[in-house]
Amino acid sequence: MVLEKVNSPEDLKRLSLEELLQLAEEIRSEIIRVTAQNGGHLASSLGAVELILALHRVFDSPKDRILFDVGHQAYAHKLVTGRKDRFHTLRQEGGLSGFTKVSESEHDAITAGHASTSLAHALGMVLARDLKGEDYHVVAVIGDGALTGGMALAALNKIGELGKKMLIILNDNEMSISENVGALNKYFKELQIRKWVQDAEKLGRQILEHISPRLFGLVDRAKEAAKLILHQENPFYAWGLRYVGPVDGHDLKGLIHILEHLKELDGPTLLHVVTKKGKGYKVAEADPIYWHGPPGFNPEKPEKVSKGYSWSQAFGDAVTELAYLEPRLFVLTPAMREGSGLVRYSLEHPERYLDVGICEDVAVTTAAGMALRGLKPIVAIYSTFLQRAYDQVIHDVAIENLPVVFAIDRAGVVGADGATHHGVFDIAYLRTIPNLQIAAPKDALELRAMLKKALEIGGPIAIRYPRDNVERAPEGAWPEIEWGRWEVLKEGTEAYILAFGKTLKYALEAAADDPRVGVVNARFLKPLDKETLRALARYKLLTVEDHQRMGGFGSAVLEALNEMGLKPEVRILALPDRFFEHGTIPSLHRQAGIDAEGIRKALQEMGVHPAYERA
Repeated sequence: MVLEKVNSPEDLKRLSLEELLQLAEEIRSEIIRVTAQNGGHLASSLGAVELILALHRVFDSPKDRILFDVGHQAYAHKLVTGRKDRFHTLRQEGGLSGFTKVSESEHDAITAGHASTSLAHALGMVLARDLKGEDYHVVAVIGDGALTGGMALAALNKIGELGKKMLIILNDNEMSISENVGALNKYFKELQIRKWVQDAEKLGRQILEHISPRLFGLVDRAKEAAKLILHQENPFYAWGLRYVGPVDGHDLKGLIHILEHLKELDGPTLLHVVTKKGKGYKVAEADPIYWHGPPGFNPEKPEKVSKGYSWSQAFGDAVTELAYLEPRLFVLTPAMREGSGLVRYSLEHPERYLDVGICEDVAVTTAAGMALRGLKPIVAIYSTFLQRAYDQVIHDVAIENLPVVFAIDRAGVVGADGATHHGVFDIAYLRTIPNLQIAAPKDALELRAMLKKALEIGGPIAIRYPRDNVERAPEGAWPEIEWGRWEVLKEGTEAYILAFGKTLKYALEAAADDPRVGVVNARFLKPLDKETLRALARYKLLTVEDHQRMGGFGSAVLEALNEMGLKPEVRILALPDRFFEHGTIPSLHRQAGIDAEGIRKALQEMGVHPAYERA
């Protein structure tokens, strides 16, 4: 086993080409084995194996900084940078992160879970390098999906202007999670079949084959010659970047050869590498969308596994049906059709569906434009991704009180994706915005009721729901809901648990049949149901939420009580002021003390002891 010999990038440099090729296959087998056990980002990591081996063969990590955009394609990178013995702990509590993480390894140049950040990071690093007079290479690996992000394009513009020495690897696999969209994606597809591209590639190879340290004058002449070919059609030339490619991203020998020469060139260079997502695993190659991030599976007989009926699917089914009732409904998403449960909707209502790519800010402001002209847009977006469009929510939607609904998926802790993806800040960053309302349904039926009512009442409304399964609601059911009113599910004589969102199930479990403990589905956070809260203020109150304590639901309850001049005993159960790492959702809830056991413990500390303890 060649992989057994490789404990660092230095070990990799001592291997023969034949051993490197064998290593690539062994790495693929290990990635498949571990993701079969743990779940994880399979297809993207399989597609980047040769590219990562070539980068570590040519460059000197950690002195040279290799940045992976998003980080979910970097499993091979983890395996060859000293983490092989811990790779089986990938995405497990206390184990390796599923993304690159600065605090995990000196070889991880950036912590990345969101897309389109690598180029700005790389620009900052080269500016720091040159200001301090240091000598190292900076290489940013970015996918064609992430390159659609406005942050990446803005950084690219400044990189070309400043002309600093750095290498950008465009890993072009025609995918992000869903199929890529937009003009750049269309351009890349056409680029690969243009004759001038093939001619340019041949010319580039001929030149590079003859480059030596004494003949770098050829590079300048080649650059001038390339201008004649590229300036008419190559957008990267207009940005001020030297363009090389497209090249085969699975030709390990060719990649090493090209990278060895490109690392010597001054100024910013972009190497366009074409790879196959899921490379080497037939099912992943055939269906890279499902196998992008599958749950556990049998590697010998890989089959799609039913994950159950999710909140995402419940949302997708609801808006698909709702669109038949409301012709002005329009759904937008930032590159998350599958994740947000919108496949069915996109097929049944293609004329009222828009995927803007990895551009959350564009999704929100486009929705604002629609609302200004009479449509009723719904932005389907993950909680942590909405963070990237916070200004647009305020500036473009809320100031004019526009009827935009934000369907916020993955609200609360999300499990194995960890700190970059836990949706535990959205209440705090949204509830301070005037005009914006916030709700959380207890089940799929209540979600349907909230969506329908939100379209009727107008204004910016955020409806948040967790990453979890939920019981399917009856098709065509649209119950009425009294907007802004809480729901008392269980009466109590001494204390009430006010549960917002996913923690409601823990509240019901903790209260059980104890007659002294009541439970409230506090489904509306803004507006807060002050009438019900005033009525409950004569009891002890325990608020529970799957969100940061500061600025969350409990804080809103305390503010309302203070405003009304009421001073009941109140205890807040929420996430503490720290970032949570990856782990199972039940385990993370247990750590935070917001599960049923944590609620029972809090009630005991408030003097409300379970009935069975008195017997």
